[in-house]
Amino acid sequence: MSGFLAYGVFFLTIALVYALMALGLNLQWGFTGLFNVGVAGFFAVGAYATAILTGPDYPGQLGGFALPVPIGWLGALFFSGVAAILVGVPTLRLRHDYLAISTFGIAIVIQLVALNFEPLTGGALGLNFIPRPLLAAFSDTLTYAVFYLAVVAGIVALAYLALERLVRGPWGRTLRAIREEETAAAALGKNAGLFRLQAFVLGSMLMGLAGGLYASFFGFIAPTDFQPIVTFQLWTMLILGGAGNNRGAVLGAILVWGLWSASGALVHELLPATLQVRGAALQIVLIGVVLALVLLFRPRGLIGEDPVVSPHARL
Repeated sequence: MSGFLAYGVFFLTIALVYALMALGLNLQWGFTGLFNVGVAGFFAVGAYATAILTGPDYPGQLGGFALPVPIGWLGALFFSGVAAILVGVPTLRLRHDYLAISTFGIAIVIQLVALNFEPLTGGALGLNFIPRPLLAAFSDTLTYAVFYLAVVAGIVALAYLALERLVRGPWGRTLRAIREEETAAAALGKNAGLFRLQAFVLGSMLMGLAGGLYASFFGFIAPTDFQPIVTFQLWTMLILGGAGNNRGAVLGAILVWGLWSASGALVHELLPATLQVRGAALQIVLIGVVLALVLLFRPRGLIGEDPVVSPHARL
């Protein structure tokens, strides 16, 4: 029973980390129409920022600051926001496929930096001994896991409530107007480029914060944690739940992570050890099939877009 509970806590913690990223992607795509395929890159920036700021002294590497974990999470927000500005200023003039190609390329660059720039990231070996907040205050790992789940759930709830307030206000209505008809929004005096940049930066900061929570939870990160499959998973989560709906983003994250975890467990149980590496590709195939079925039968997702904007609301 305790093992089942421990796995349930682990599952929900990771699912909520993905939900936080899905909320950021939903702000970018669901409300603003920004086709960001570089999710894994901002996730990595936040994770490495937290690891470097809070971790011990790594010989021959940048680090050793040993700052409190909340400072590391603030650092994840800050550095992912800076990265989003550096990326967004030159690329947000692009549209649709061109923006997707550019953000995907930037995510690959970030992963290659993580893999090869050993003085900063530890290279392929990654970074170890990342502190976990208040770990010494708990006598057993399960109690601590429940505590960390509560922390992550609280952060996701705060992000959800803040985004709901933003997208239901004038700022959110402006984003929707820019997404639907940029020329009309500009005619009303709205700076479309500035609003797109704001949404891109804020969404990327949430992805970076998710990276910080991920690093603190596992205590270890490596470049393999930030492969393009993360972006693929996030887009599937958002499309399944319903783009343009924050509840859909959270629901999709939990459902897709559950499907991913269950299929991984089946591969582990049913296939011999010699075939499990190849069998792991079945997880990707399964997610792809689910994505195709959703686009075919439920193109708006399980919940669908939330009509937060009144037709008579002023921008």
